Amino acid sequence: MDTLQNRLILASLLLACAGALRADGQAPGWAWDGHFQVTAVPQYHPAFRAPYSGANSLDPSPEFDTSLTSTLFLGARILPGLELYCDPELVGGSGFSGTSGLADFPNGEIFRVSQAYPQVNVARLYLQWVLGLGGGVEDVAGAANQLPGPRPRSRLTLAAGDFSLTDFFDDNAYSHDPRSQFLNWSLMDNGAWDYAADTHGYTAGFYAELTLPGWALRAAEAEEPTTANGAVLDNDVIHARSENLEAEGRWSLGAHPGALRALGFWNHADMGSYTVSLASAASAPDITQSRARGNEKYGFGWSFEQEILQDLACFSRAGWNNGRTETWAFTEIDQSASAGLALSGGAWKRDQDHAGLAYVISGLSDAHLEYLAAGGHGFIVGDGALRYAPEQVLEAYYSWCPVQGLTLSPDYQYFQNPAYNQARGPVHVLSVRAHFEL
Repeated sequence: MDTLQNRLILASLLLACAGALRADGQAPGWAWDGHFQVTAVPQYHPAFRAPYSGANSLDPSPEFDTSLTSTLFLGARILPGLELYCDPELVGGSGFSGTSGLADFPNGEIFRVSQAYPQVNVARLYLQWVLGLGGGVEDVAGAANQLPGPRPRSRLTLAAGDFSLTDFFDDNAYSHDPRSQFLNWSLMDNGAWDYAADTHGYTAGFYAELTLPGWALRAAEAEEPTTANGAVLDNDVIHARSENLEAEGRWSLGAHPGALRALGFWNHADMGSYTVSLASAASAPDITQSRARGNEKYGFGWSFEQEILQDLACFSRAGWNNGRTETWAFTEIDQSASAGLALSGGAWKRDQDHAGLAYVISGLSDAHLEYLAAGGHGFIVGDGALRYAPEQVLEAYYSWCPVQGLTLSPDYQYFQNPAYNQARGPVHVLSVRAHFEL
């Protein structure tokens, strides 16, 4: 609790200082805003065919698990252009088989959960400075980590502190938020992007974005965890860090907006080598025995979105990483591609409802494949043996809004070749997501 208390104390002091400046009339730009969300996702999979199981296999017996997250989004403009954001979060619950056995895991909220009993953490605590570059202003509505009011159309945005890289990168209007859209990990983000994060999905670092009409360029330097899927970030940024760069282009085809984002990343951490592990193992290889300072992982990806009709849009993603070193923070995917359709309820007089259908296919590098086939495992998959085939997922959901702020979303996911193994599955996952926000 010491780290949590220190962060809350820091946030309180900054807000108190801002309030004092406002009281003295020295901070005419002062403003604040708050939002709240709570999301529960119960999930069930029935029994499926599994002639054998390993250390990180999905349990072939029926499973029922539930995740719960609740977040308070607090933002304040301390001085003109300077903003502070602090997001206390309550997380609890569990994923199937200890969140293992499926590379394209079926619950995007589970990434923020590290234990079954609810616990509080500070998800985000960062300062953001927005510098206008001319070209007029635009009005934006208040939202999570976005203060309402005028904002320069052309601007330079700088941020430093604790945040998630997915707050800023790999966005997609139709496939990025597991609280309101698709639940699957590889539909909320690019599955091959092993982005720097702790167990809850957050990191510490610096972020910069240049936004101009029609395009944007963003970059970030972030801390990696000290161990794979670890809760503690490595402060030795000379040897452990992540560089991320993304370019975005925006357009309209008539009245229908679209966008394309190209992402590149380069990670440095104590990651183990699949090849070294295989060469040095007398029996089943252990990736943790080959960890060494200076190992790297790099990759790239893109995200595309296009509105086709007023109530119909399409989207897709693709990604690749070199797959020579172990998965460190996200999930065990080295190549990924997805595509889907998003439908708005306006077509059937339900403006607040929406639905989606998407397909994902994910694969492994040769070295990663050979490591798993030899009996090795990472922190997500590992059946002890492997009849390799790409993992494939089909997901469909409907989001029903009975009253303002509340959505209930039945969701179905079909998994072929779970954990890249033809010998197991298929797996059917049924979910009902309940989400409320203010």
